[in-house]
Amino acid sequence: MSAHLSTATAPALLYDPVAGLHTREISHRPAGPGEVEIDIRAAGVCHSDLHILTGDWPSDRPLVMGHEAAGVVTDTGDGVGAVKAGDHVVLSWFAPCRRCRKCLAGMAWLCTGTQAVANTLPDGTTPITDARGEEVWPFLGLGAFTSRVVVPESAVVKVPDELPFGIGALLGCSISTGIGAVLNTAGVRAGESAVVVGAGGVGLSVVMGLRLVGADPIIAVDLSPERLAAAERFGATHTLDAASTDVAAWCQDELGGVDYAFEAIGSPKVIETLPGMLTSGGAAVLVGMAADGATGAFNLFDLADQGKRILGCNYGSSVGAIDIPKLARLYLAGRLPLDELIGKVRPLHEAAAAFEDLKSAVGARTILEP
Repeated sequence: MSAHLSTATAPALLYDPVAGLHTREISHRPAGPGEVEIDIRAAGVCHSDLHILTGDWPSDRPLVMGHEAAGVVTDTGDGVGAVKAGDHVVLSWFAPCRRCRKCLAGMAWLCTGTQAVANTLPDGTTPITDARGEEVWPFLGLGAFTSRVVVPESAVVKVPDELPFGIGALLGCSISTGIGAVLNTAGVRAGESAVVVGAGGVGLSVVMGLRLVGADPIIAVDLSPERLAAAERFGATHTLDAASTDVAAWCQDELGGVDYAFEAIGSPKVIETLPGMLTSGGAAVLVGMAADGATGAFNLFDLADQGKRILGCNYGSSVGAIDIPKLARLYLAGRLPLDELIGKVRPLHEAAAAFEDLKSAVGARTILEP
């Protein structure tokens, strides 16, 4: 139960529509009813954060960036029963309301009551102020690029103490999204074929998920030789350089089309090519998040005539409270080689360089440590 009234300040990485990306001293109020205070130990740098910086997802308010994180519970508010002080936890950015029809039907990733995408707590407020006393808002309800957060209980998932914090951070978004796209959204079965376009952190997680279920062949597509080599280590049976290969033609000529085509970039131009990679009855899975308002064009006759499907994939169709512990167990059992997903570990003050890592395709994922 929350008892302290600490308002100690800490540096945080903010994006402001006027000031851009910068570091600012912030403080969090104590955890209130149904809330959890967490000491952040590691946070991943994700393309969703980059979407804010590039304006693909416009923001009209200052945001503490970061939504892929793990840490240790330091305090809890009244009514919290799932975790206690000292527990190691992963933050699940899509904090569900647990009351709407979708939540009650077991589809928390489609929650209609969450305020995470509004960058607030469930009650529409923020727990954060800066040194001037002005409100600052948590990106996706978390704002994890700092040393301490206050978040709703439904955003917190307890994990084994032996799980490394860096791995835990990635379980909170990229890994759950990528592997979930295979297990939950698509339901790929052993022996089915798949192509994965984009071999960043999410795309490599898709490759791992495909290997986990026994898909074959698994084709990875990217522009980066480094990432294609990583995809082979994670289980890709073939790799294609997107700059020199007509991927749709290759899939048809070599395989007669694939059963599943996963797009892990969020590029409308790439997404438009997915149906051309598919065999009849195949499915295109949109894992990467495009810019708000982006549209695409498809051969509608081909989709209908050949029974091809387009599947939207939000957060890997995952329920954090169920899927994150499951993936943690698989990692600890040696079933998922997640360590190689971490390309670099940087201190928080090198966050700007971490975004350059992301944009330049250096490594798979950069972890920030406060």
